[in-house]
Amino acid sequence: MSQQHISLPAKLINGGIAGIVGVTCVFPIDLAKTRLQNQRAGQQVYKSMMDCLVKTVRSEGYFGMYRGAAVNLTLVTPEKAIKLAANDFFRHHLSKDGKGLTVFKEMLAGCGAGMCQVIITTPMEMLKIQLQDAGRLAAQQQKPGLMPATKLVATATVLSRSYNSGTVVSAPRSVSATQIAKELLYTQGIQGLYKGLGATLMRDVPFSVVYFPLFANLNRLGKPSPEASSPFYWAFLSGCVAGSTAAVAVNPCDVVKTRLQSLNKGSTEDTYNGVTDCVSKIMRKEGPSAFLKGAGCRALVIAPLFGIAQVMYFAGVGEYIVDNSPLSLLSA
Repeated sequence: MSQQHISLPAKLINGGIAGIVGVTCVFPIDLAKTRLQNQRAGQQVYKSMMDCLVKTVRSEGYFGMYRGAAVNLTLVTPEKAIKLAANDFFRHHLSKDGKGLTVFKEMLAGCGAGMCQVIITTPMEMLKIQLQDAGRLAAQQQKPGLMPATKLVATATVLSRSYNSGTVVSAPRSVSATQIAKELLYTQGIQGLYKGLGATLMRDVPFSVVYFPLFANLNRLGKPSPEASSPFYWAFLSGCVAGSTAAVAVNPCDVVKTRLQSLNKGSTEDTYNGVTDCVSKIMRKEGPSAFLKGAGCRALVIAPLFGIAQVMYFAGVGEYIVDNSPLSLLSA
């Protein structure tokens, strides 16, 4: 982030706006990533990201690409705001007398930010994945040769699983994120929304450890002088490069998280009892390459998200809103 002091409300606004704009732009790619990651060997419905998007539009319409977007748009503001603000908070308290941070301390600040954000990220991802993956299960059921005829009825066309029993009812129904959340809370309590928390930590903590120090050092290269700020285009590119690099680096953890959080599965798809069991079964049945499923999509999703976030900071959108809000006029 820029070196000047930025108030906490401004940081939250910057992170929130960046998250909303970014999610709106790249959500279809995120949907393709989820569906590609959940495909099993011998049951491929989609060949690539573009194939997934084209088939989604054909079968579900344009807005089918935005299944689960409402969850993200609602929760991405607190998630991104917590992540960016927490990183700044930890960087500030780890710095001594205004001196630059060592790489280790930058990584430590990123680690703290990653641990803070999972409070929002885990339930957000949990609900989003159920909605995103429903179309894949419907397409898998309709594609001839993928499943025995006797098992077709066992695969839900949309989310229709009893979330705590593992059984699937045959009558399809349209399900919203609110309904899923209520059912999970009723049947499993708060821990139902936090299924996959360990895998989420495994993904988000290393991501932040890689992203924030890498961004800070890349952004520093674009500064005309130590005291000056880097140009906005350099901040954007630094955010994109750091984001895509970190995204690909932790993609195996993202695959594990997606599999664990997918409550609704095809009749022949494995269920997993924790991170270790999931890793073991994927390695044994699909090979190491399965851990890189959706890596390209994830890089394309994360790069603009964090590039836009850095531009929001550079442009000072949050500071402008805070300075011109009625609350600031009252406190003046």
